Amino acid sequence: MDAESLLLSLELASGSGQGLSPDRRASLLTSLMLVKRDYRYDRVLFWGRILGLVADYYIAQGLSEDQLAPRKTLYSLNCTEWSLLPPATEEMVGQTSVVKGRFMGDPSHEYEHTELQKVNDGEKSFEEEVVVQIKEETRLVSIIDQIDKAVAIIPRGALFKTPFGPIHVNRTFEGLSLSESKKLSSYFHFREATELKNKTLLEKADLDPSLDFMDSLEHDIPKGSWSIQMERGNALVVLRSLLWPGLTFFHAPRTRNYGYIYVGTGEKNLDLPFML
Repeated sequence: MDAESLLLSLELASGSGQGLSPDRRASLLTSLMLVKRDYRYDRVLFWGRILGLVADYYIAQGLSEDQLAPRKTLYSLNCTEWSLLPPATEEMVGQTSVVKGRFMGDPSHEYEHTELQKVNDGEKSFEEEVVVQIKEETRLVSIIDQIDKAVAIIPRGALFKTPFGPIHVNRTFEGLSLSESKKLSSYFHFREATELKNKTLLEKADLDPSLDFMDSLEHDIPKGSWSIQMERGNALVVLRSLLWPGLTFFHAPRTRNYGYIYVGTGEKNLDLPFML
């Protein structure tokens, strides 16, 4: 959700029980404006909160003028002081995939994982148990990246692609119609397209290259991983992810108000295919 319309966005997303105390809201409003100024971002999004056992991580993301350029991620424990996180790598994701359970809420906390490594001693080779230390900050980077790629979403038409390549915010976007807002095909993944290149020329014929340049939610696997509901007498559409419980997207049809927020433990629902 955009930091500039934070209070309204939190109000629209509150139907899922994801709220903040008045002092936290006041701190965020001020500190996110300072983050935007100091880091010279085009836009700042309040991404959400990852719940820890000792403390919670408040997450924000900075966007450049090109909206699909790699986003800079920051975290805070008190909504006032923000620290920049390093970009996620495949090595980080693979390394932290062995860590299970809740976050502690301490970035310097280290998880211990025992793995078998092959050791060569002359002609003989044998397996040896090695204890690997994984920092919680590394796990935080990995989980945010996975959630972004899987469930960060945006309504169709909110961004447009210029003929020269960069993607900008569509200033003429006036919201989806009521009928369109009830369809999963009206929402896109907020990242570079990965499935679009697999479509046939016949499927691409009906697409508008300036608007349909991201992957639609209707083909997400497993099918049924999104819950879509109308609230407040059809004045608000809410999408909730069943794959990453805690992710809520909201959009008020025929208005520019939309956004998503994640408030959860940072744990993926691996049992979802057996629950559908």
